[in-house]
Amino acid sequence: MNRFNRSLAQTPVLGRFLLLLFRAKTAFGYFLRPLGNLFRWLFVSRETTNFTYDLEQTNKQYLASLIADVTGEKFDVIMAYIDEIEADDKLRAHISEATTASDWAFMADKQVRFGRRVGWYAFARALKPKTIIETGVDKGLGSCLLTAALMRNSQEGFEGRYYGTDINPKAGYLLAGNYQNYGQILYGDSIASLKEFDGPVDLFINDSDHSADYEAGEYEAVGDKLSGHAVILGDNSHCTDKLLKFSLDNDRHFVFFQEKPKDHWYPGSGIGISFKR
Repeated sequence: MNRFNRSLAQTPVLGRFLLLLFRAKTAFGYFLRPLGNLFRWLFVSRETTNFTYDLEQTNKQYLASLIADVTGEKFDVIMAYIDEIEADDKLRAHISEATTASDWAFMADKQVRFGRRVGWYAFARALKPKTIIETGVDKGLGSCLLTAALMRNSQEGFEGRYYGTDINPKAGYLLAGNYQNYGQILYGDSIASLKEFDGPVDLFINDSDHSADYEAGEYEAVGDKLSGHAVILGDNSHCTDKLLKFSLDNDRHFVFFQEKPKDHWYPGSGIGISFKR
């Protein structure tokens, strides 16, 4: 025991106080950077929900490694897909222009960021799906990335079609121009749309009503329409275990990716991934 520790031991009240300060300094160290990002975000961003951000570089590499393991593709190929969509200036220009012209422009940022959706894109490029369904399209950011993937797949000889669902008749305004040639929005209750849909579905993305029961209802509705090699991506898996339970009940594998936003206060959500070998 050194002299400082002996001094603390001899003065227990002072020792407890100094220990409290030391522990507080250690703990607050984990919050200071996000807090600084929060204050900056308050003045430079307009977003109120569905926050957009980039992923940290190492986080993107972890995502690529996980997708490679699930799909059986090489890491370098998946990483190239992620680089491909992030370098897509035409897509960024389309999203920026469509956002500026929309009624929601006052709540959107000028800079286009994809976050975990680069993983959705990489899955669509690697799997070459004939049918993609995404529930809950909101503005249509995911719709654009997924149809961009189908566009490039088509150029490589793999045709596919995207279907988004949303109860809001104004949702999906970003799915326009050439991207609309590869997909469409089905308006109405997502579970009802899934029950009416004539499968098979190769890539299914749950991103609508984020209540646990509704999420489970979507998996139940689409379950018998999945193709033998279908992959499910759950955008609510950081909050519920419904995709895990669906996977266990249907002899499917489940893994989870935790996203790590770059220079943002939001801690990130993630991607639940359900698949078969």
